[in-house]
Amino acid sequence: NLEFKDYLHKRPDPKGIDVLCKLQHFSIITYAVDPNRFQGLFPDRFKLDLVEIDGQPRALISVVPFIDIDFTSAVYPFPKFRMGQTNYRIYIVDTLTSERCVWFIGTTLDSWTIVVPRYVWNLPWYPGRVVFDCELDSSGLYTNYQMKTESQWAQSSVHLTQDENADLELPGFPNTETGLVYLTHPLAGFYHRRDGKLGTYRVWHDRLEVKAGRLLSAEFALLGRMGLVTHDEQQAPHSVLIEPLNEFTIYLPPKIVQ
Repeated sequence: NLEFKDYLHKRPDPKGIDVLCKLQHFSIITYAVDPNRFQGLFPDRFKLDLVEIDGQPRALISVVPFIDIDFTSAVYPFPKFRMGQTNYRIYIVDTLTSERCVWFIGTTLDSWTIVVPRYVWNLPWYPGRVVFDCELDSSGLYTNYQMKTESQWAQSSVHLTQDENADLELPGFPNTETGLVYLTHPLAGFYHRRDGKLGTYRVWHDRLEVKAGRLLSAEFALLGRMGLVTHDEQQAPHSVLIEPLNEFTIYLPPKIVQ
C-alpha cells in the first residue's frame, strides 16, 4: 500500500534556472502490457515497477499530453511561454535508491524553445505541432478532449471524455490511493540523452487532483513502432486520468549520471 502522506513533501526552494509552469489539459493515458516488450530499453540499474492484473505481471507505460502555460523562471522576472507537449514514460524503480520513478522514452514539444533541451542538454525531445480542442462543462468535466500532434518522431492523436458518475478504476492496485501515488507522483525521471549518456532531472508538485476519463480513440504511432503497445491495445487503456490545470516546479539543468 502506498499513501500520499509518505510521498508529499515541502517544495525544495528553487534557484538558478529552475522553472515554474502550469500544465493545462493534463492527462495520463496508461497501458498495461507484457514486461518482455521493454527488454533493453534502459540500463540494468533500473527495473520495471510491475503490477499484477488477472494473475499476470504487467508493466505500465503512460502517454502524458498537456499545454505548458505561464512557463517561466521560478526565481527571476522572465517572459512567460505557452507550448503543447506530450511525454512518453515507463514506470520503473531505481535499484540504487529504491525510488519509484519514470523512464522517459522522449517528448514532443511545440515551441522554438526546444533548442535548449534538445541541443544544449541533449534531451530526447523532438519537434511537433500540437493542437488541443477541449470543452468543459459547468462542473469542470471534459465533454470533449482532443489532442493531435504532427511529428515525424511521434505522430499522435487522442480523443477523451469524462462521465459525471464514472468510477476511478485502477486495476493491479490494492486501493485507489496506491494507484494514484504510483501513476501521478514519480518526481524523478531518467532517460538516454541524445549522445547516449544517462541523464536525469527532478520535478516537484503537490498532490494532483485527477479524475477518471474515458478514451474514445487513440493513435500513438511511437508506441506501435517500438512494439510496446499495438494499435488495438491502444484503444483499451489501463486507465485515463485528467486534471484541467496543475502546477509543476522543474529543477534545471538536467544532470548526467556518472
